[in-house]
Amino acid sequence: MTSRYIAIDWGSTNLRAWLFQDGICIDSRQTTAGVTRLNGKTPEAVFDEVTHNWREENTPVLMAGMVGSNAGWKIAPYLPCPARFSDLSQQLTPVLDNVWIIPGLSVQSDDNCNVMRGEETQLLGARTLGPSSLYIMPGTHCKWVHADKDTVQDFRTVMTGELHHILLNHSLIGTGLPEQQTSHEAFLAGLHRGINDPDLLPRLFEIRAAHVLGELPRSEVSEFLSGLLIGNEVAAMTRQYAPDNQQPVTIVANPSLSQRYVNALGLLGYQAKVLDGDNAFQAGIRSIANAAAN
Repeated sequence: MTSRYIAIDWGSTNLRAWLFQDGICIDSRQTTAGVTRLNGKTPEAVFDEVTHNWREENTPVLMAGMVGSNAGWKIAPYLPCPARFSDLSQQLTPVLDNVWIIPGLSVQSDDNCNVMRGEETQLLGARTLGPSSLYIMPGTHCKWVHADKDTVQDFRTVMTGELHHILLNHSLIGTGLPEQQTSHEAFLAGLHRGINDPDLLPRLFEIRAAHVLGELPRSEVSEFLSGLLIGNEVAAMTRQYAPDNQQPVTIVANPSLSQRYVNALGLLGYQAKVLDGDNAFQAGIRSIANAAAN
């Protein structure tokens, strides 16, 4: 590959693109034309729009995310774990001339079936920016990834973000609530509850009862629920992976979401290193571009 390349994070609902020259991002674009929101356009038409005036002759493009799914442009097969980080640059799926999709990762064992698309590229960047044996990648579906310096060994997914959205917007818990307000105190209260009580399901209706009975301010239900779910997630997954509490766990997300996990880990005696998700993604693309050029 050349010193000029384009990186695209193409998910279900959004598309983000960056133009790099000599390792520096010189332009970026964003659109809501995720693979499920093409509005009648073909993926190639959206691609042409978002890369307009960027692509010089032979400018390579690396894409990651749901663009490689069966709902996307072209299926990029999953690499089964354990998978070497170096495999990501060696198993690219061609789409057009000098346009490739990065493969996702999968786990298939007796007690764990999992897949990821897009996070593998962030993970590759995180390995360079903040190496760890355990990575947490919060979002709608939070990934917990066990890896060493060369290999992704295993990962699991917790639907914390989606569950929070569903419970708040489509269940009795959120019915009739006013606009929600930020409350660190309510979040911490939920966090303590989620960490200390592994039985999550019986606690959910209690949130409804607590605000009906005046024990929980109605404007702080979202924060308490967030704390409860994240606390339960972090307690369960640290039991699963038993990380070394003398070594920091690496969190890959935006700063505000990362801090919620930092708080949860701290209550359990773990240290954390935080990496911005976009920076990790771009570092991962850079690593793949460099590897493919050699």
